[in-house]
Amino acid sequence: MPDPFAFDLAATDGDARAGVWSTPHGDVRTPAFMPVGTAGSVKGVMPEQLAAIGSSQILANTYHLALRPGADVITDLGGLHAVMSWEGPILTDSGGFQVFSLADLATMTEEGVRFVSHVDGSKLFMRPEDSVDIQAKLGADVMMCLDECPPLPCEPAKMADAVDRTTRWATRCRDRWNELDRLTAGGDPQALFGILQGGVDPAMRARSAEGLLPLDFPGYAIGGLSVGEAPAEMYRTLEATTPLLPREKPRYLMGVGTPADLVNAVMRGVDLFDCVMPTRNGRNGSVFTSGGVLKIKNAVHARDTAPIDAACDCPACRRGGAGAFSRGTLRHLFLAGEMLAPILLSLHNLRFYHRLLADLRAAIERGEAEAFAAAELAKWGAGANVAATNPPPGDPVRTQNGA
Repeated sequence: MPDPFAFDLAATDGDARAGVWSTPHGDVRTPAFMPVGTAGSVKGVMPEQLAAIGSSQILANTYHLALRPGADVITDLGGLHAVMSWEGPILTDSGGFQVFSLADLATMTEEGVRFVSHVDGSKLFMRPEDSVDIQAKLGADVMMCLDECPPLPCEPAKMADAVDRTTRWATRCRDRWNELDRLTAGGDPQALFGILQGGVDPAMRARSAEGLLPLDFPGYAIGGLSVGEAPAEMYRTLEATTPLLPREKPRYLMGVGTPADLVNAVMRGVDLFDCVMPTRNGRNGSVFTSGGVLKIKNAVHARDTAPIDAACDCPACRRGGAGAFSRGTLRHLFLAGEMLAPILLSLHNLRFYHRLLADLRAAIERGEAEAFAAAELAKWGAGANVAATNPPPGDPVRTQNGA
């Protein structure tokens, strides 16, 4: 029987990889970015718009959906694909990151994690097996193992404990996944990814890989980064980590990040990404362009008739005969509190990410990845790392910029 989650490594250029990852709901051409739909919706963006701007796979969050509306409700509504009205692949995070991001509301034991809901104070106890059961009910194509994401900096003994607990929990997740015949509640094939932890310590990353690789997951994620370390530390960690992972399986860097982060990570062998940054920054008036970051609410744009980015083909920058939305128009809409402005800027930022990775993929296929990466990073410089403001409570944020 053909593998429903086969990964075809189509081209390499140094450590950079271009591939095609198969799923029951369609193929994903890597490197690829997954827009984040935490509670079952990518904020402000219609599913058909996501598809039109190049999204091939999206992400939702197990913890948030378990709290509301609940996994059983999602199942009764036809699963996440029906709820999100999305025909392509979906990945669900396990809830493990909320152990880090909601540390004041989470108590961890060897058995699992006890959460106090940030919504209404209700209690949720999640074991590794429970996380798998919830994700099977949600019906995503890919689910993640429950893991422990320690904060940085972290004492070596505590990091070792987190790595080893992550391995033990991954074994329990794998066993429960097998008990479910590796199927969703709806009967579709469902993949399970293991998550490497270890902070920025290469020895701890190797220890994590040594524990997880024998479990033979369909793919592997790199967790525990973009949690406060400097970008250079993250890149050095990736250089030490990706060579430990199977060449023939997809590699997913969780919760990252800026355009510069994506380029640097692809050049170090990463295939998949997710982050709230493009949509959250868009909702706050910050957009990524081929020349750097633009703050649309700044007064300098009040009478600016130019589009956000003349090189972009998103709905904000290219409107056919109707023309582009100008920077001045978008600034006015933002200041007037009109919904259209954050929607358009979110679409623009997502399209920017998709175009960036598509262009990088083409460069890998041509054997020109290094030159492409150097040119892109030179455009960005120090402006590549941009923070958004005021993340809401419980939002799954994993960027060193707090986006």
